[in-house]
Amino acid sequence: MMNNWWKESVVYQIYPRSFHDSNGDGIGDLRGITQKLDYLKDLGIDVIWLSPVYQSPNDDNGYDISDYQAIMEDFGTMEDFDEMLAEAHKRGLKIMMDLVINHTSDEHQWFVEARASKDNPYRDYYIWKKGQDEKPPTNWGAAFGGSAWQYDETTEEYYLHIFSKKQPDLNWENPRLRKEVYEMMTYWLDKGVNGFRMDVINFISKDERYPDGEINATGYGDGSPYYMNGPRIHEFLQEMNREVLANYDTITVGEMPGATVEDARLYTGNTREELNMVFHFEHVDIGNGKLGKWTPKQWKLTTLKKIFSKWQEGLKEEGWNSLYWSNHDQPRAISRFGNDCEAYRALSGKMLATCLHMLKGTPYIYQGEEIGMTNVAFDSITDYRDIETLQAYKDLVNESLVSHEEMMKGVHQRSRDNARTPMQWTNDVHGGFTTGEPWIKVNENYKEINAEKVVQDPDSIFYYYKKLIQLRKENPIIVYGEYELLLEDDEQIYAYTRSWEQEKLLVVCNFTDKRPVFRLPAHIRCNQKQLMIANYLTDEEEDIHTIKLKPYEARVYLLK
Repeated sequence: MMNNWWKESVVYQIYPRSFHDSNGDGIGDLRGITQKLDYLKDLGIDVIWLSPVYQSPNDDNGYDISDYQAIMEDFGTMEDFDEMLAEAHKRGLKIMMDLVINHTSDEHQWFVEARASKDNPYRDYYIWKKGQDEKPPTNWGAAFGGSAWQYDETTEEYYLHIFSKKQPDLNWENPRLRKEVYEMMTYWLDKGVNGFRMDVINFISKDERYPDGEINATGYGDGSPYYMNGPRIHEFLQEMNREVLANYDTITVGEMPGATVEDARLYTGNTREELNMVFHFEHVDIGNGKLGKWTPKQWKLTTLKKIFSKWQEGLKEEGWNSLYWSNHDQPRAISRFGNDCEAYRALSGKMLATCLHMLKGTPYIYQGEEIGMTNVAFDSITDYRDIETLQAYKDLVNESLVSHEEMMKGVHQRSRDNARTPMQWTNDVHGGFTTGEPWIKVNENYKEINAEKVVQDPDSIFYYYKKLIQLRKENPIIVYGEYELLLEDDEQIYAYTRSWEQEKLLVVCNFTDKRPVFRLPAHIRCNQKQLMIANYLTDEEEDIHTIKLKPYEARVYLLK
């Protein structure tokens, strides 16, 4: 197993719009991030992943880019970015940019030119097709509702948009486009950024036959088999590596819906020269109902363990795992996988952190996770800002596929806005995020849950995260040790070991508010033990062969 700095790092994701507002306009910005770098340095993280800060009309909160080499005015200027980058590097923190190159904004100059005429030099930067009998070229549905094809009257053809109609898909078959993308990536790397998180990067190669998809509950066809992990994807990523990434010491992670373990081995294999790691979606999709995440159902711990174990085992020799519970597209981890009631919020948050950070892979912390932030439950759909949430409400409630009450229940559990409410810094108005009116409401629990409060409490979730990060830096077994699942069929306890040279880590996590008994499997020997971390006060001398666990208890032992 090759040692790499990005394997040994912990990444912290910032969603700039919601992180910290420095000028009182209600929107987080780059100077706000710069002002909080010491906080992140104190936490102990190594890399900051910055969600998009490029110029954008903000149809999909910055994931619709109109200029890749300019900064969105809401966030400040390029000078502000350069200052933030320099100040981060001064503190030993690396910056990973969000790279959105499956699509642009329809306001990008390329697309403005492309839609002007069929013979425009930029026409082939996007995917255009004639309709069939006044219908779109295929039956594919878009991720944010409606058809994935938008008719454009100027040239009387349709363009493909897998997401919003303001996010036309780029045509990666065009070598001139690819060259421009690589030049843009080089611009940022030359500026000093340390790598890229690549948005839906496994969508960039389409099946050029463009067949219809199988009709799903929305009435549209599922086009994903024809644009996920497409025919030329590995060729494109290897070219990108050759032309750009190989010239720098970068960290790269590809967001890859629908990628399997087998796919990931190809994307991240040691000799493949593509990416360092991928984000898969299997664990965050558990509990999806008949209408996906909007009709959630109960999930089982055995399902979660099976998924994690499959990825741990599958990338054991080839490739590398990225480890995450939540991000800007997922609900808050404590509300989703733990218990956000007052009694168990911090305890279950610490347990979830233990379970994740002791796995093999690079851990990702989403802003606010380290202070125990939770989902929000706005009363009205008008309080939500996320295009996906609003479109799904319109499509599903208006078409009477679900009732208003059912939909709001789904929104409260799974909306992307759960992660996008402002970071809660203090118990001041708006949680200390802004002196103005925030772009989206702050979660009402900011007086109980805020960074100022947890930093003053040595037993808080913040210091627990800090200790987990420090343990990782001091113990190669946490980074490189081999994984073995224990108690595979247990629906309450997630237990596993990590083995490295003569040492073994034992990780025991109770995912319930019950008091199950953990029994050490007979094949695990324990001559000496050392308690490395626990979320309850624990007697170091306690016999670990039989442990009566407390609600949401987590323990990690080093066995020799």
